[in-house]
Amino acid sequence: MAKFNAAPEGLKTTNLEGHAAYKMTDKDRLVTQALTTFFGEPKFYGDNASEIVATTKALATAEPEFVAKLAVFARKEFNMRSVSHVLAAILAHEPKGKEFARGLINAAVVRADDITEIIAAYIAMFGKPIPNSLKKGVSDSLQRFDEYALGKYKAEGRKMKMRDALRICHPKPKDEAQAAMWKRCLAGELATPMTWETELSANGNTKETWEKLIDSGKVGYMALLRNLRNISTAAPDNIDKVYATLADREQVLKSKQLPFRFLSAYKELKEIGPTSSKVFDTLEAAIGHSVENMARIPGKTAIAVDVSGSMCSSISRRSAITCADIGLLLGVLAARLCEESLFMTFDTKLYTPAVSSQGGILAQAESISAVGGGTDISLPFLHLLEQKIKVDRVILLSDNQINWDYDGKAVQSHAEKYRREVNADAWVHAIDLQGYGTQQFLGGRTNIVAGWSERVLEFIALAEAGLDKLTKRVEAYQY
Repeated sequence: MAKFNAAPEGLKTTNLEGHAAYKMTDKDRLVTQALTTFFGEPKFYGDNASEIVATTKALATAEPEFVAKLAVFARKEFNMRSVSHVLAAILAHEPKGKEFARGLINAAVVRADDITEIIAAYIAMFGKPIPNSLKKGVSDSLQRFDEYALGKYKAEGRKMKMRDALRICHPKPKDEAQAAMWKRCLAGELATPMTWETELSANGNTKETWEKLIDSGKVGYMALLRNLRNISTAAPDNIDKVYATLADREQVLKSKQLPFRFLSAYKELKEIGPTSSKVFDTLEAAIGHSVENMARIPGKTAIAVDVSGSMCSSISRRSAITCADIGLLLGVLAARLCEESLFMTFDTKLYTPAVSSQGGILAQAESISAVGGGTDISLPFLHLLEQKIKVDRVILLSDNQINWDYDGKAVQSHAEKYRREVNADAWVHAIDLQGYGTQQFLGGRTNIVAGWSERVLEFIALAEAGLDKLTKRVEAYQY
């Protein structure tokens, strides 16, 4: 037992199930919340939007630069949009955050609709007037967008339109052509460009419509991925161009798709009946590119994925993807990187699905059942202890909401026992998938990570080499 090196009493707390856990620092908590949240969407234990706002406001006063870096990091590196808008709005409102707001907003605006979303987020939370720091950040970002982008995201059917953003922020045009374009936008005279939305609305999901769209080259990567079921159903003659785009390594990396987007497309295509093997090969190739340049994980690794009930609710109202789906997919991706792995899932029981580092990533992740019972995170450690299996690390993917009694102790006690009895040098990499604000592990050879992106897997090798951890990466981030 850790008799003389026990966790400080001040770190002890309880999770949302009322069982033992450890507190997180404000920084660690906000990182886990920001990288595992579609802001305002329900979770198994309820929407945690208010907790995110409270943590952000506290840090916006104490360490506003960290909040600014996290907002840009979340948007650009982990492709989390709405939460970056919220962080930007809060920082623009808090007195000590204003000096960072202009730069972060300019950096966090990747698509033109980020502009209207940030302004709308500010008004929803704080009303008017809009602070100058936010106006200047938006004005800076407006300089980068052409008429196609402003027309595509003019948002005429929304409360905050692109012309409203121009009226509110009064940006200075860089030349006469931009001034004329903005004048057309203010007058509501921007042409609606050809997009997949406008073409499908006008002409339907037909073979001819998709042939025109594909040949236009104006359908972005994410739109092709999200419409893969529609495209496959329409069966355009030029569908091989879609496969080539989706499987292209450079386009995959540039698109920064969250891995579950590929799994979502895979699941949808399975539902429509017999489908060409080319489409499944395309998706497998695409998701494989996302980890091919990551550092290999040496030795033997235990990978354990939580498939309990709290992990089985969908991540948004419009998605069928669950948190367990994300955990399983990241687990299979991790197995692809490992020299040797033991794959487990758990709820109140332990399961041992067969996972190969050479098998299809999506096919394997989709085939594993998420049963949905209670959450006993000790099971992987107990299995390794009982069988005396020596592993170099345990990668645990969970929401950390145990509902099991460990004599008033967090699961850390099981990790400590494993180190005492089997391998003193074993690492625990706990990947948080829901950001509820508590953790089950702490101390040496422990790495707390969070996020739905495959990028979380980078921090396994980095942490073990003593080079980097997630919160440290945010602290050092430059934009």
